[in-house]
Amino acid sequence: MTSPARPEQMHAISEQTIHTVDDVLDYARRRALYEDVPLDKPLRPNDLARLASGSITDGGIGARRAIALFENVLAPACISTDHPGYLSFIPSAPSKASLAFDVVVSASAIYGGSWMEGAGAVYAENEVLHWLGREFGLPATAGGVFVQGGTIGNLSALVTARDAARRRNAEAGRPNPARWVIACSAEAHSSIASAAEVMDVDVVTAAPDAGGRLHGDALAAVLDAHEGAVLAVVATGGTTNFGIVDDIASVAAVTKERGIWLHVDGAYGLAAMLVERMRPAFAGVELADSVIVDPHKWLFAPFDACALIYREPSLALQAHTQKAEYLDTLTGSPDWNPSDLAVQLTRRSRGLPLWFSLATHGTAQYRATIEYGIDLARRIADEIARRDGLSLVREPQLSVVVFRREGWTAADYQAWSDRLLEEQRGFVVPSSHAGEPVLRFAIISPLTTYDLLVDILDSLA
Repeated sequence: MTSPARPEQMHAISEQTIHTVDDVLDYARRRALYEDVPLDKPLRPNDLARLASGSITDGGIGARRAIALFENVLAPACISTDHPGYLSFIPSAPSKASLAFDVVVSASAIYGGSWMEGAGAVYAENEVLHWLGREFGLPATAGGVFVQGGTIGNLSALVTARDAARRRNAEAGRPNPARWVIACSAEAHSSIASAAEVMDVDVVTAAPDAGGRLHGDALAAVLDAHEGAVLAVVATGGTTNFGIVDDIASVAAVTKERGIWLHVDGAYGLAAMLVERMRPAFAGVELADSVIVDPHKWLFAPFDACALIYREPSLALQAHTQKAEYLDTLTGSPDWNPSDLAVQLTRRSRGLPLWFSLATHGTAQYRATIEYGIDLARRIADEIARRDGLSLVREPQLSVVVFRREGWTAADYQAWSDRLLEEQRGFVVPSSHAGEPVLRFAIISPLTTYDLLVDILDSLA
């Protein structure tokens, strides 16, 4: 018979608790220090039901059985985004330092929403945000918060932009439009349309040039057609599908002339500004009212983290600070409370793993590692251009290479992609552009090698 559960049992320091912590940390250590990260692959629901069901019971199955189930069944059914052959979507390549410190963040039970409760953590996160702000050319007074991901970062920035537009109209005695509008490129990230849906506003798009870049002249016509209704313009600092950077300088000139909020979605690509030779491609970012960049992409932090930075953080405070009696002690103080800067209240100190990795390795290491990805993309693009039957869709600008296998259909690409994963050689899923099925390499990890990419190209023959 199972002994009755005691309220304090889960939290007491007992021999069982010590073994539980040891077992979990032992697995975490082994996984973090894998020399050859397994690529792995998903299993069908019925296979997982057969292999993993029954873990939730009245009396529990114990830590040792639970961690064994995860290590041997559940984890291998998840594709490892930090595998050097994971080249789909935008990969993850967290440094070992950031992975290790993520464990510390969880073990420390820090609430990262207020200065009162997490001053040390907030200070460290702000050190990173101020460093990023300087790299992007923003004023020293800029500041922000780490949120869950680019979708939440974009939404929070656009909510702030709308609130600022409403306040400007109120001060000037102007009515608000019947429908607010967000303007962006036709190649902007899908999260912009998602944010607009949540905010119940419209999206209007301007056509990019043949290379995928949005320019100010194309944007100006759209803004003039919706005069008085545009709450923000979103420029992209590295599109997800191609890694293309908009002509942010000309976009900024158009928005400043009209007094419209400029938000730069740099979730993937803005990290390239850390490489000196890439800075000219991002001219104009220093004029933005808000920017985002995701450390869990090209800044080698674990999921999930997006750095959201405002030129004037006070505008975000006005838009996002939640009012409630139990929060009076926080909202009545002048402290820097991260939860006042985005659409969240409860928040994990998700910027700390990046802080620890930066403090450990230094910024020079980050610059060199990002530059490696840019150079490797250029090198494999040249190899693609040399091969019969393969051709580039566009020249790479950052670390995404989009190409085609001549004569292949979407079904051909999918069959090849499935076979590549089944053989555990790589994870490269088909994409599309202008209705044409294509392939793309998204290169993030410094463990991704030229030889590995060439081997994948060879498999297309």
